[in-house]
Amino acid sequence: MPVTPADDHLVDDDTAERLLSTATENVLRDHPVHWTHVIDSDAGLVPQRVLHPVFAGSFDWHSCVHQTWLMVRLLRLRPSLTGADQARHALDTLITPEGCRTEADFFAGPMGGFWERPYGWAWLLVLDAELRTWGAAPWSLEPLSRVIRDRFLEWVSHARLPIRAGTHTNTAFATGLVLDAARAVGDTELARACAEAALRWHREDRGYGGFEPDAADFLSPALTEADLVRRVLPDFPAWFEAFLPDLGEARWKVLREPVPVDDPGDPYGSHLVGLALSRAWCWRAIGEALPAGHRYREAALAAAEEHREAGLRYVFGHGYYAEHWLGTFAAYLSLGAF
Repeated sequence: MPVTPADDHLVDDDTAERLLSTATENVLRDHPVHWTHVIDSDAGLVPQRVLHPVFAGSFDWHSCVHQTWLMVRLLRLRPSLTGADQARHALDTLITPEGCRTEADFFAGPMGGFWERPYGWAWLLVLDAELRTWGAAPWSLEPLSRVIRDRFLEWVSHARLPIRAGTHTNTAFATGLVLDAARAVGDTELARACAEAALRWHREDRGYGGFEPDAADFLSPALTEADLVRRVLPDFPAWFEAFLPDLGEARWKVLREPVPVDDPGDPYGSHLVGLALSRAWCWRAIGEALPAGHRYREAALAAAEEHREAGLRYVFGHGYYAEHWLGTFAAYLSLGAF
């Protein structure tokens, strides 16, 4: 199951409208851009929107993808928001059959086998599932979504080892998103491959001993792993006990309590805001997966609320390097997906 959303009414219309307006502006904004392609000649030095006509805004490809998801999610849940017409017009302009074919051609090519894997691919499939499960959606990502789906299936079926990072390369986070998306659209083959990978990578993990967070983390390696495993392992409480047997000790205070954010406007400082938000949904999902009376259940739910409050205070007002992406994490925490 995907992350359980908080009460939808906690996101008031003013906040939702601000999220929608910011996302609409972001996806149309070409600069600054984080241009990360490998090129083999000067001919490859082309504007981002030449290769990626759908997802060239919002600083980098993956942020543009998940800011587009944010727009679609808000339009689906609250179609009468102020700014909805501008958002629909932006999506009409960007998500075109021609643009999706150009993007698909890139991902079907040599660089498409690894560029934006796995984080960007995962958000693309979440966006695709949002559109496909919303019967009234006028936009389609085909054939791009089919190419990314097949690329992810091939990769996740053969990846022998996970990546336990606190940033974009984290395999548990991406695989959890894709597992939820696959289940939402009835893609049993992809869902099975994700579940098998989760167990292959993590079923035997015991006594987690990592040091986190790092200064640039926006994900918790420990909590994203647990959040993935609770989706696929019926005996998750026993696994979690073995994975973090000393969770209540001082050693893990840094995991239970929000990390101070010294400079939320700094590109990496804003990552710690995202860490608070992603920890919040992981802690909530973990707590809800533990039975009543479990020694960690109430602590997990309390940690979720602490992290939620710590992260939401920084979503707006700290400049483009924060606002080009943090709204997505705030919305995913508060509104869920699909």
